[in-house]
Amino acid sequence: MSGTKMRFWLVFAGTAALMWSAGCAPQPTVAPAAQLPQTSAAPVNTPAALPTSTPASLTLPAPTLPPVPAVPTARPTLGTDGWKELPVIPTVSQTAREIYALGQNLGRQARAFSKVGDCESRTVWFLGDFDLGPQYYNLGPYAALQDTVDYYQGSFGRLSQAARPGFTVASMLSPLWADRKECEPNESPLACEYRQHNPALALISVGTNDVARPDGFEKNLREVIERTLEAGIVPVLATKADNLEGNHHLNATIARLALEYDLPLWNFWRAVQDLPDQGLQEDRAHLTWSPNDYADPANLRRAWPVRNLTALQVLDALRQELSAD
Repeated sequence: MSGTKMRFWLVFAGTAALMWSAGCAPQPTVAPAAQLPQTSAAPVNTPAALPTSTPASLTLPAPTLPPVPAVPTARPTLGTDGWKELPVIPTVSQTAREIYALGQNLGRQARAFSKVGDCESRTVWFLGDFDLGPQYYNLGPYAALQDTVDYYQGSFGRLSQAARPGFTVASMLSPLWADRKECEPNESPLACEYRQHNPALALISVGTNDVARPDGFEKNLREVIERTLEAGIVPVLATKADNLEGNHHLNATIARLALEYDLPLWNFWRAVQDLPDQGLQEDRAHLTWSPNDYADPANLRRAWPVRNLTALQVLDALRQELSAD
């Protein structure tokens, strides 16, 4: 989708919404020092119901859409390995601001994000500690991130409908993979998650399970991106730590689509390159583990604390830029 088409699509989606009122092997077992408390499922955030009627004497102001530049900005292109040099933490583009503004017009919850991916996004090791309280993590020199931890409470430990063991990109688009007890008939896991949690942002971490069938990866990822845009949710694409495909083709595709759609890219691959074994276990697929205690620099020699820290930094950058608008 070109920049011009994307701008047109955002305006079309926003106008329509306003008119209508509106695989994964087991990880190593490492128990935390304290017994995890029993927690209830994260609350479902839904927009407040609109009134069914309007008094005749009341004139409602016409809602406004985010401004669209008359001339679209040219998108940069990447060489074969250019994505490897992209920063771990993205800058927030004007396009991301417009998507966010559209989502706010649609009633998306500014303080909620969803995880979209496979078992590495489903596990409570991915950000879950930050919903359990400071006794389960220590930000150490990154204490300034506590504002972001507080801001997104309820999303860190949520078990997303769109993140499950074995998920490929195609899986999250298919109603066959949806939880029949939680999701509506013919609803995909992705649509189910967005309806239930009503997020403003989506952390999309995919690719590891697509190695066996890479041919449809780009097509399916485009569909995930466009359905997320249609919902007024900012997609944050993430590169993966592994290279199971052998030529980095999937990461290159993820980065290329992020630039094409002008979306935030969380370049996690780059973040683990200086770690022992690039942060991977012997199977070269799963991440090495250590607790989220950033006061001890040794923990940042393992991939899971680095993943959680950089995810927090991405969320922090988005919160500061988008909530300030």
